[in-house]
Amino acid sequence: MPPAFVEVADGVHVLRYPVLDVNATLIVGGEVAVVVDTLSTEEQGRELLAAVRSITIRPLIAVNTHHHFDHTFGNGVLGEDVAGFTVWAHEAAAAALRDHGTLWQRQWYEECLETAPELAEAVGRTVIRPPDRFIKVESTMDIGGRTLELRHLGRGHTDGDLVVLVPDAGVLLAGDLLEEGSPPSFEDAYPIEWPETVTALLHFGADATVVVPGHGAPVTLDYARAQHSELTRLAWLIREGHYDGADQKSVAAKAPFGLAAATIAVARGYAELDGYA
Repeated sequence: MPPAFVEVADGVHVLRYPVLDVNATLIVGGEVAVVVDTLSTEEQGRELLAAVRSITIRPLIAVNTHHHFDHTFGNGVLGEDVAGFTVWAHEAAAAALRDHGTLWQRQWYEECLETAPELAEAVGRTVIRPPDRFIKVESTMDIGGRTLELRHLGRGHTDGDLVVLVPDAGVLLAGDLLEEGSPPSFEDAYPIEWPETVTALLHFGADATVVVPGHGAPVTLDYARAQHSELTRLAWLIREGHYDGADQKSVAAKAPFGLAAATIAVARGYAELDGYA
């Protein structure tokens, strides 16, 4: 059965794609519709577009919450049947795909190859479509009787995380600043700054009743606060370990999110504190 959207608030639909358990969100306005994140491959993008068209025939705009392939590699497909199609993202995310997309694509291909070879092949043959509308800090988008607020609140999961608020529906789209069902991903993260960014997220979306993470089921603000507490604990463990000159493995063993994720987080955090990240 092809993936389908679930309406989580009036005119806001979430498609939870089973491969990587990643979310794409459709926000329907009076004049246009916005797709936030576009899945991992051109093939997945076509499935996403079909699901979108089962709900609305309005012209489309895409928003990428960050540059990773599982949120951006469907961009090109979504624009195939839309004149004047644009993709919005934070300027750092756009630059990552525009200037270094081939290198990232090769890295992602190699990361997927051992555990998901079919996904790796599809990632490797995707034609990258970088964003062409750039946000530095904030922007407001009028989509016809409905306003979206787009914000870059700081570095966290990446240096170009973008969040989207749908105020009239009480929906906050957090991207991979929040995860449900699996640990956060720290491969190119900023674990020292991440908690402060989520603090800003909680203030920005203080009235939200639905929070859509980058992966997993929609959650509440209480869930977001709980993950913020874990991220804060992790950041302080890294700070203290770095100050004491502690071995990274010993710090990771005490950290939340499990040893595999924590090991990467501690390495990134030490680099961040040393000025290398």
